[in-house]
This record gives sequence, C-alpha cells and structure tokens, in this order.
Amino acid sequence: MKPEADSNDITEHPHDESSKPYLCTVCDKRYRTKQSLLAHRNIHTDKYKCHLCDKPFSQSGSLNMHMRVHTGEKPYECYVCDKAFSEAGSLTMHMRIHTGEKPFRCYVCDRAFSDAGHLSRHIRVHTGEKPYKCHLCDKAFSRSEHLNRHTNVHTGEKPFKCQLCDKAFSESGHRNKHMRVHTGEKPYKCHLCDTSFSQSRSLDNHMRVHTGEKP
Repeated sequence: MKPEADSNDITEHPHDESSKPYLCTVCDKRYRTKQSLLAHRNIHTDKYKCHLCDKPFSQSGSLNMHMRVHTGEKPYECYVCDKAFSEAGSLTMHMRIHTGEKPFRCYVCDRAFSDAGHLSRHIRVHTGEKPYKCHLCDKAFSRSEHLNRHTNVHTGEKPFKCQLCDKAFSESGHRNKHMRVHTGEKPYKCHLCDTSFSQSRSLDNHMRVHTGEKP
C-alpha cells in the first residue's frame, strides 16, 4: 500500500511541461527553479511572524523589510528622479527606466524586458498559456488584468467614465476609443490615399475600396 503523503511534503516535477515545473504541495505555488522552491518552502515554517498582519517569514531580514509596508519607510532613493522604495530590489528595477537596461531576454523571439515578470507574461504569447480563468464562463486569459476587465462583462460594472458626456465603459480601451468622438483624433491612416479614421476596423473596411475585396 502506498504511504499517505505528508501534509508538509514539497516536491519537484522537473519533467512537467509547465514553465514553472517545481511545485510546492502545501500551497500549490509553482517556481521555475529548484532554488526558488527551496527558498519558498521556509514560508511554511512560520518562524518569523508580523505582529500586525500575521504574515509569516522564514528570515528575520524578510520580516524587517515587510514591516516597511506598515511603517511607510522607503530608505532606497533614486539619485536621478528622487523616487524612493522600501526594498533595494525595487530600486534596482526602477533604475532600468533611466538606464534602458533590459536583462531579461525571450529565447523564442529575442525581445528583451527590464523585469522578469514582464518576460514571464510575454512568454505566454509563444506558449499559449492562459492561467487566469473566469469562474463564470470558463474563458481563460494570459494576464490577470485581462481577466479583471472581462469580469466586468458579467457584473455589468462600467468603471471607466467619459468626463465629457458621462458615458461609461467596462474597459479603458473602449473609453479611449470613445474619446475620439470628442477630440476628433483619427490615428488610423490609409497609406494609399491618406484618409484617416478614428477606429482600426473603419480603416480595414476602407481598405476594401482599394483591394476590391468583397466580404
């Protein structure tokens, strides 16, 4: 008989096709490297706890950094624009705005990114991975913000309001397109006759005049 798995068992699945093959069996979080998994497992020991929000940490230094969330302390300042951060890593990422450094490169198309999270999101373009699922209609999305926008379809919420006519929209992109009604902006230009349009689909329809296409 196979022994029952320990509730604190943490395993790795290096042959998993997921971009994050290392699985914590306590909380189901996944990691790209074994080292990241080993660092994460210490969270479950609850060695150091924040006395304000009960968040656990494996090291006292991590708890000290976390306390800045509550105190508002930001000791790491950018010498270029004077922005301040609570963690040194956040300052390092911020500095790439000024330096233009993009150390995270896509192995498929060679695009580069300043942040590892941005690269992870980009990789889903190639893999087709859509980890964010709507619990109401089972649609899936590659980014959490796309799921959040989609949820408005079900709730009927329209948080993006036009300041000129009080029309409201479920997505910011729809509001931005609507604003062109007021501004007269027409960013989509025909490269054959220089006619301009406020929406891309209007340009697509216009191009049939030149191509002779009959949908």
